[in-house]
Amino acid sequence: MQHLLRLHVFFCCLSMVTPFCPSQCTCVFHGRTDGAGTRSVLCNDPDLSDIPVNLPVDTIKLRVEKTAVRRIPTEAFYYLVELRYLWITYNSITTVDTGSFYNLKVLHELRLDGNLISMFPWESLKEMPKLRTLDLHNNRLTNVPLEAIPYLINITYLDLSSNKLTTLPSELMDIWPPFNGLAASSNASQKVVLGLQDNPWFCDCKISKLIEISKMSDTPVVLMDLFLTCAAPENLVGVLFQRAEIDNCVKPSVMTSATKITSPLGSNVLLRCDTTGFPTPVLYWRKSDGSLVNNTVQESPAEGIRWSIMSLQGIVSKDAGNYSCKAKNDAGDAEATISLSVAGTITTTFPPLNGTRLASTDSTRLPSTDMFNPPLMSTVLPRMSTIPAPTFRPRTSPNPGLVKGSQKQTKLQQGDRKLAADEKSKKSDASKSVRDLKVIEETADSAVLLWTAKGLPSDAGLTIVYSPYGDDDSKRTIETRASSGKILLEELLSGMRYSVCLVAKGSNSGEDPCIDFYTLDNVDNDGQSQLFMIISGIACALVVPLIAFLLYKILALYCKGHEVPLDEEELDKESYVKFETISMKQRTLNPHPAELWGRRPTQESERMLLCSRSSIDSQMTYKSDGSRSEYLC
Repeated sequence: MQHLLRLHVFFCCLSMVTPFCPSQCTCVFHGRTDGAGTRSVLCNDPDLSDIPVNLPVDTIKLRVEKTAVRRIPTEAFYYLVELRYLWITYNSITTVDTGSFYNLKVLHELRLDGNLISMFPWESLKEMPKLRTLDLHNNRLTNVPLEAIPYLINITYLDLSSNKLTTLPSELMDIWPPFNGLAASSNASQKVVLGLQDNPWFCDCKISKLIEISKMSDTPVVLMDLFLTCAAPENLVGVLFQRAEIDNCVKPSVMTSATKITSPLGSNVLLRCDTTGFPTPVLYWRKSDGSLVNNTVQESPAEGIRWSIMSLQGIVSKDAGNYSCKAKNDAGDAEATISLSVAGTITTTFPPLNGTRLASTDSTRLPSTDMFNPPLMSTVLPRMSTIPAPTFRPRTSPNPGLVKGSQKQTKLQQGDRKLAADEKSKKSDASKSVRDLKVIEETADSAVLLWTAKGLPSDAGLTIVYSPYGDDDSKRTIETRASSGKILLEELLSGMRYSVCLVAKGSNSGEDPCIDFYTLDNVDNDGQSQLFMIISGIACALVVPLIAFLLYKILALYCKGHEVPLDEEELDKESYVKFETISMKQRTLNPHPAELWGRRPTQESERMLLCSRSSIDSQMTYKSDGSRSEYLC
């Protein structure tokens, strides 16, 4: 009996730990015969406005589809450590935070197609090291920045179709064969699938590598749609990538002054490299260990031509090796190598004079590597220079060793003082900085920026540089003072991510402080504005005619009250007319009723009408001798 009771309690506890499923989602457990299984969750409620936070922790596949979700917040899935498939498709998402996919270490597939994303946080992909599928088609992406390239190296399925892309960085193609220098493999598992169709491509040298891939018959990079077309420039509108020929796009070619150089120890060596191509290539040097060489000089005497000279002063044995000169432009790159060898020389010192120590012709020495050389033998580094060396003249001194030691000690003391002064200057500069940069308020088109200036003068100049994230071409600046500590950024775009940096004049403490922030979405405000405009229009349509009618009545009453009645005689003169009969008979003394009717008062318009008889009619009318002459008004 006790065993049955314990078994019952066990099953009750087991039922209590069963994962909870949100009411707006459907959770399905796919079990197997061995007791293991996977759990998938589907959330497709149209009224769902936020990503659910109480999902089962053992979820393998999550689908959020056709909902009202507009944003993926930071660490929205941090507890779903077993999540492998994340589909957030055909929603209304406009904003994705940098930390939205935090802790998704085993995620294999991310689909965000069918949303309203205009700026994607590419650096968020570093939180998903095993991601292989990234679907961003049918969004509003306008560019793929250079910063995104390191995070796309392991992606084997990338869909950027149906966006607003006009170009891609030429370096993006360098992460895939045949441009990455690796041999193309026929293994299907190593192929890369790209979806780039339905974008307004500007066919110039920047996407020449993509055009070259579209013309290849056997390549590990597979395009979903082979019939990509150009939308610009005008001479290539509607032309297929496979038939497009881009003008003024030539891969670089490199030529060096020599392939092998041997130079003695301590000499100065100049290595020259020339390149041609269009656009004009950029040249840079690398050592055999891959590190860049900075002591170079470059010049471009004409468009499409550039040369570079690398200088090595007083070479030693460690300077020997291969130096690569690499030229690069949007069409491709080329490389040439120069091998440098260093020939060492061994010389003896002068015989001792007056019991003093041996002195060499040069004060720079290398320790001897030959164990059979006597202690007084040293390897000398001859100085190679066009300036003649000064003539050696022995100087008499009571104690040359003491003088040299004193000079050396003085130089060491001066060096120590200079080093201490430099460190003090660095500490002083480090105290002058701008700190605590933050945004305290964001609206749809503005943001308030706060900072703290430590150690800077109150009137020190401060430049605020801000732009949409990843869009360096749209940078704007504001000049202010460090002591203000606050400024308003206006004319921002709603629902956008911005980067802002403060550049303080006189601050040498290191990198300038920078932060990112998001402006609020303006969709709700637009709806309210439209409703307000509709109501205002209806009110104006009703009120304006009523106001006009009332003004008309007021003016009519005002004019009527100021009318002055005329005298009877004046009224007869101005407003009365007589009809004359066209007859041979004399007028009778008793007027006809019609004549009396014609004498009634008339309005101004009627008077003008009756007085408008022309002189021609008057001439045609036959008048009797006793009739009065007619007149014209």
